[in-house]
Amino acid sequence: MHDGSLLDAREEQAYRLLVGLSAAKAADLAEVAELPQHEAAEVLQRLQATGLVAVQPADEPVFRALPPDVALGTTLLRRQESLEAARKTVAALSEEFRASASRRDAHHLVEVIVGAATLRERLRDLQESAREEILWFCRANPLAMQGADNTEEYGALSRGVRYRAIYERALLETPGELDTIAEGVGWGEEARTLPTLPVRLAIVDRSTAICPLVRDDEMSIGEPTAAVISRGQLLDALLALFESHWEQATPVRLRPDDTLVAEGLDDSERFLLSLLVAGVPDKSIASQLGISRRTVQRRLDRMMALAGVDTRTGLAYQAAKRRWL
Repeated sequence: MHDGSLLDAREEQAYRLLVGLSAAKAADLAEVAELPQHEAAEVLQRLQATGLVAVQPADEPVFRALPPDVALGTTLLRRQESLEAARKTVAALSEEFRASASRRDAHHLVEVIVGAATLRERLRDLQESAREEILWFCRANPLAMQGADNTEEYGALSRGVRYRAIYERALLETPGELDTIAEGVGWGEEARTLPTLPVRLAIVDRSTAICPLVRDDEMSIGEPTAAVISRGQLLDALLALFESHWEQATPVRLRPDDTLVAEGLDDSERFLLSLLVAGVPDKSIASQLGISRRTVQRRLDRMMALAGVDTRTGLAYQAAKRRWL
């Protein structure tokens, strides 16, 4: 569980198999999971410790799966509280930074750049030099470049750089933007969406961030300015801000997925479903997909029938439960 997951891959596989078996001994699970018996027993003990498995005493103990929502609910609540604490930390650190800026020499930590062309050039250089990961907050009305202009992303993705981007909902409703996002996802970008984002932000290799300093209501006044932020507490706060929003954001699914194919959803339906869950209105979905609102409703009706529900809220719940998104 080092990546922040509730269960590691082996625990999740064992729990799913145990659900299918209803009840099993360690030897039975070892056989189906193709694991040595001692490893199967260790996994079952870990699942028992998390409250996902109950043991029936016998000469050879029998394990039975328990409902996951009860066992993992407390953990989810704690993580939610942890995210809230992270957001408060970001606010406190930002205030501390501003308060102390006049009392220290910070030119080596924060550099201010001026002008859309300069900002665009710096974003190009940082992406071309990236080696591990690039994080984006993509708000509507970009300052330096439209999504289609960011051709450096494809070169970085082809080198194995991980891209995680959160898009503001209004951006998804901008003509042409969904096509650009779809192309990025096709290259390997991980895309999610939220109704709003607090700032525009790019972070490269967790070592350098660019954060425009211009408020939206001042975009038309003079040249845009941005801060280039190096390693330090402010960068740590921005990383925490990104991760807290990433946890809350809704995935935008465009790539094939075996589970979804097995359920009978095609690529366009998967895309439509991710936009619905993200809160994009029917009219905008129809416009972006080039179909009528009647067709949007018909496809949603088909997915609701497939999920066995008769409301959009129920469809969103089943999409999460069945891991369609």
